[in-house]
Amino acid sequence: MTNNESWDIEIYPQTKWYNLQLMQLWRYRDLLLLFVRRDFVAFYKQTILGPLWFLVQPIITTITFSIIFGNLAGISTEGVPKVLFYMSTLVLWTYFADTLTKTADTFSANAHLFGKVYFPRMIVPLSVVVSNLIKLGIQLGLFVVFYIYYIAKGATFTPTTALWLVPYLILVIALLGLGLGIIISSLTTKYRDLKFLVTFGVQLLMYASPIVYPLSTVPAQYRVYVLANPITAIIETFKYAFLGIGEFNVMHLAYSTAVTFVILIIGLIIFHSVEKSFMDTV
Repeated sequence: MTNNESWDIEIYPQTKWYNLQLMQLWRYRDLLLLFVRRDFVAFYKQTILGPLWFLVQPIITTITFSIIFGNLAGISTEGVPKVLFYMSTLVLWTYFADTLTKTADTFSANAHLFGKVYFPRMIVPLSVVVSNLIKLGIQLGLFVVFYIYYIAKGATFTPTTALWLVPYLILVIALLGLGLGIIISSLTTKYRDLKFLVTFGVQLLMYASPIVYPLSTVPAQYRVYVLANPITAIIETFKYAFLGIGEFNVMHLAYSTAVTFVILIIGLIIFHSVEKSFMDTV
């Protein structure tokens, strides 16, 4: 080997906390697609209904919410059919919750793989975001089917021009789930019991978000706390876009975006710091 020999890829230890090497993710895009395929196929492998679970799950959850919160609890849906109201909130919430819980298990679930071969560790949580995006697309299509059905029946709701914001809302909530997930994943390498709190924490966060109730029904003294939740503006804007209900406030949406990027940056820094030595603690 001569000193003039050049290399296509060089692997070297990272010492700077800000040197995240995000460009490596593009080099390993083929691996990302393989992980996406693995995650997507593994979801329905050896199941009776297969990919139909992507449709069955939101339908059953929507019916359950309609009966419990709509009929028994009598919570207002602001004049919108209960099925559409709950499905519109569950579409984005399910994507966020799945992304958060699965990325939160990144290090412990893939320790056997990380210890054998080198690749950017961020590929794994990114694959969760993308594979769940496929599921989101299927469930969003299901929502549109019900949406068109109720329009044909003459339901009194009107879509708004905010529909063009839907891709942006999906991007923000995806990054929020990714950021929170990789923070939790990094912390669980040392504090294992945190992963047992994730499911419980996600359930609490759902009730702290306008998922089963509209923001308009929140008492004034608690409204500021609900609005402090970055998910609130995203869900409310999504409902406003399709159903013409909810609260669309540019400042609230900007706040959600800012909080999301702060959480994501913090998550990337912590994840980058932990990935260098996590094999010693996992």
